[in-house]
Amino acid sequence: MNNRERALAVLRFQAYDRLPIVHFGFWNETLIKWHEQGHLTRDEAYKWGDSNAYDDSISQKLGFDFNWSPMFGANTSLSPAFVPKVIRELGGGTRHVRNEEGVIVLQNDAAISIPAEIEHLLVDRKSWEELYAPKLRYHPGRVDRKHLAREKGAAHDRPYGLHVGSLYGNIRNWLGVVGSSYLLCDDEELYTEIIDTVGELTYRVTQEVLDCAAPRSPGGLVFDYAHFWEDICFKNGPLISPSVFREKVGPHYKRITELLRAHGIDIVSLDCDGCIDALLPVWLENGVNTMFPIEVGTWGASIAPWRERYGRRVLGVGGMNKTVFSRDFAAVDAEVERLKALVALGGYIPCPDHRIAPDAKWENVVYYTKRLREAVA
Repeated sequence: MNNRERALAVLRFQAYDRLPIVHFGFWNETLIKWHEQGHLTRDEAYKWGDSNAYDDSISQKLGFDFNWSPMFGANTSLSPAFVPKVIRELGGGTRHVRNEEGVIVLQNDAAISIPAEIEHLLVDRKSWEELYAPKLRYHPGRVDRKHLAREKGAAHDRPYGLHVGSLYGNIRNWLGVVGSSYLLCDDEELYTEIIDTVGELTYRVTQEVLDCAAPRSPGGLVFDYAHFWEDICFKNGPLISPSVFREKVGPHYKRITELLRAHGIDIVSLDCDGCIDALLPVWLENGVNTMFPIEVGTWGASIAPWRERYGRRVLGVGGMNKTVFSRDFAAVDAEVERLKALVALGGYIPCPDHRIAPDAKWENVVYYTKRLREAVA
């Protein structure tokens, strides 16, 4: 079996020869540190990208089989995006910048974390109709047909996905958590219109990709899974009311996942950080069946209680607590034992729950891949 066959067999509760050992990429600072320590070449550290040749080389050195990331994606967001612009220089390498989503953020040259939001351009119907709605119209350029044609002829030895975009996460970015909450109360009609516009665009672009890929024709491109991105939860739960999410966003998920299944795609995954438990049933009801990256966090997320409650309807990739990489072998051993029990449930592939951070020790990551491979052999 190759890695593609192994991974798909795991997620379909089929027999497989061994569990694939996967990761989800690295912080750039992590690779630079490992280069300075002599573990990586300069090219590996500075030319790395998800699933490129340098990524494969780094994966091999660490003991991973592959990076869980290769996907084809079309543009279901703002097109064209806003042109980034410095609004105000504050001194000391700090400035207010309008980013590509039209959000004014606080940037600092020394900071590598998510910048703080200062102000949003999308606040009412006028700003929606003038600044955002025109950027959410369908046009053929949203699908890179040349890239799609190249992928038709490519051989994939690992699962290859279709990134279908975001149905609410981008909206949360444009409005902000506070702005989206107020808009629901102040102008529910506009709030719904924004969601419906994004949902319709996402469906149309997904349909176009699937039609162009033509998986049932000779030489067609087969997508092993489809993938949504949201990031609409934090450590205590969702950033949107589950009932509102079910009513207004759920139908768009259902429509798109039915389209995917009509094209033979039975694994539909979703990336949402934070504590997702309250939104999980909405996703399952509407055709999403695979959770990723299952951020462990302080709330201790795990596929185990979800499997107990929802059965084999819920699959998972992720859920490995990457913070043990900064500790010692004993912490890695304990994590591997925890993961071993989860793998035994089936339909689950462990993966560090985010990109491997700069505090990770090279020897701990190598030890983890060796121990996990031994534990689930």
